[in-house]
Amino acid sequence: MPQSSAQVTAAEISRIAGVTRATVSNWRRRHDDFPAPSGGTDSSPLYDLESVRSWLASRGQVSAASPSEELRTTLRLHAQSGGGTSDLLLLVLAAARRSPEDLSAAALLTDPDLVTRAQHDVATTTAADAVPAGDAVRFKADDAPVLRALYACVRDEGGQAALGVLAERELEDSAASGAYRTPEPLADLLAGLILIPGSPVRVLDPACGSGTLLAAAARRGARELYGQDTLPVQVRRSAVSLMLTAPEATVTVRAADSLRADAFPGLVADAVLCNPPFGVRDWGHDELAYDPRWAYGVPPRAESELAWVQHALSHLTPGGYAALILPPATAGRASGRRVRAELVRGGALRAVIALPVGASVPLHVGLQIWVLQRPEPGGPERKSVLFVDAAETGAGPGAGAGARAGDGGTAGATRTRGGTSRSASLDWAELTARVMGAWQAFTTSPDAFEGEPGVAHAVGVVDLLDDVVDLTPARLVRASRAEVDPAELSAEVDATRQNLVKAAKSLARAAGHEEWSSAGATAREWRTATAADLSRGGALTLLRTVPEGGRGGPVAGGDGPTEAPEAARAVLTGSDIAHGSGPTGDAAELRSVVAPLVAVGDVLVRAVAGGDGPMARVAGEEDAGALLGPHVHLFRPDPARLDAWFLAGFLGAEENIAGASTGSTVLTVSPGRLRVPLLPLEEQRRYGEAFRHVHALRAEAQRATRLAEDTARLLAGGLTGGQLLPGRNAAAHPHGAD
Repeated sequence: MPQSSAQVTAAEISRIAGVTRATVSNWRRRHDDFPAPSGGTDSSPLYDLESVRSWLASRGQVSAASPSEELRTTLRLHAQSGGGTSDLLLLVLAAARRSPEDLSAAALLTDPDLVTRAQHDVATTTAADAVPAGDAVRFKADDAPVLRALYACVRDEGGQAALGVLAERELEDSAASGAYRTPEPLADLLAGLILIPGSPVRVLDPACGSGTLLAAAARRGARELYGQDTLPVQVRRSAVSLMLTAPEATVTVRAADSLRADAFPGLVADAVLCNPPFGVRDWGHDELAYDPRWAYGVPPRAESELAWVQHALSHLTPGGYAALILPPATAGRASGRRVRAELVRGGALRAVIALPVGASVPLHVGLQIWVLQRPEPGGPERKSVLFVDAAETGAGPGAGAGARAGDGGTAGATRTRGGTSRSASLDWAELTARVMGAWQAFTTSPDAFEGEPGVAHAVGVVDLLDDVVDLTPARLVRASRAEVDPAELSAEVDATRQNLVKAAKSLARAAGHEEWSSAGATAREWRTATAADLSRGGALTLLRTVPEGGRGGPVAGGDGPTEAPEAARAVLTGSDIAHGSGPTGDAAELRSVVAPLVAVGDVLVRAVAGGDGPMARVAGEEDAGALLGPHVHLFRPDPARLDAWFLAGFLGAEENIAGASTGSTVLTVSPGRLRVPLLPLEEQRRYGEAFRHVHALRAEAQRATRLAEDTARLLAGGLTGGQLLPGRNAAAHPHGAD
């Protein structure tokens, strides 16, 4: 069948070829026969896709694009003649319920038979009515290449990967300026604050976007999920995604502006989770002035966030909780003082938690979590509000611009897409533990809560109701530092400083290792094989955690033990790999999944690229028996053919990860595309020993950095809080003096 031409960027060429952008630039400079630009601009040229593929084939560089990248490219090459990607979203839902064998057979059908098969699959999808769509699905003969690519993507990478590609494409074609997702660790934190695992609860997200927060609720046992968003593509994506991840849940998602046109006016939910749009002026202030939802006062025009807060409270059952992600200005702007005062006075506000910069978009702003509870008639008096300043807890580098909307947002929010989220660089395990610890202690006994100086403090309602009603955690928690005993703080500083000195000496020893040499005038080259090829040859096994009964992706289960999560077992997460910690995940948050058990010698690779810290490591004794987290790939090598440390070193290499990653906002690693040099076992072991030393050096550096930060934080807090005094000779040793 003749194919229409498509143009691709240099970034897309790098993904097709499985190389970095720098490699594509080198090809353009060094090879005269590299295809000339066929469009675009001098600074952003476009290339004919078929010419690029022909050039790659002539050099023996067969396309290394992942199935999801092939689907993305095919969508650009073939304009679908039916109802756009909406029809394909339904097909993803149907295909995800098929076996890999069925999907392979479908991909081999002739074009007419393939179209008939896809039409039948969509028509027989039992949950099709739950996905808001337009006209009836009608596939045409021209859709066959896209259908074939979609079946292959679902088979090899799972329904969520295909869903992400389709939603991304539809967002590009729509009038929306883009969308982003609430980072999953943040979504899990919000769900953990207000949901008890296993409780059959009804949860609403009135700005659901792609459904990340509702998916987190489903992982904690929610069985009725309600969502609303202004963008129809986000609504359809959210509905399909939730039916894939929580097939046992009842999913209802609607497209409309939640503030102006509430799709669930009579819904009373047990919990509300929301990451609403920020800074929206045209949210309906004038037309909603007498709305019954404003029980705590009419939100000022500049306070759309306080409208979302009251919208959430209006949908709660008495005693039910809501958790919202809000910008820090909501806590202190003068225009919102009266509404804030009523929320505090009425006992609706229970906690305000300051997050580190980079926890979510906008990445340059330290956002806050507001936890609210609808008062119960005749219920207990709420005398205090919890404030947690976690802005420095687990914080990584934060910078960059961001958007204003939340996870999909609503009501004309400003959005951006692009740039890798810095949330991956945060120590989410530490952040979650600190926040959850303070919240659980406070809710267990609010009146007896003592807090943690400098981190968590409960402030009386009367003390909050001053002229400004400033609810900024940093201001209110800082006042609690004066409660620290000077002698105790001095002893803690001394102990931390001594540990820092030991860590610095250990780091110096690790840095002194010099068992390597120059390769000579040119870098060494070698033949490589993909991890998928090595898996097919039996040299290693690919394992990952999958939904119970789920399909797609690398081998799920393999030849190792797998089981449903148990509360007694820890979960090894991507954050554990990045920060060099033991398993810190909570098995209670893994529901309806089958998870491999980690064994000594397994190679663990983070499934999401980006952020600080290593991408891979070898499992040790402390990891053995842990459940594999959902965002970690496990490579189990045959020790007679592959050295584990050699494998980890090359799998986690920066260029290798870049070549095997796909996506725009979040870079997802395709494990089967990672490449490994083909070397004799003895030579592998020499490389493996070198990589082991690199790992030790990085671990010692991380330990020394953490202790240095702890020492500096304790010293600064003690000096400014009055518990510590500077030494008498401090002025005699100015900075920089010998």
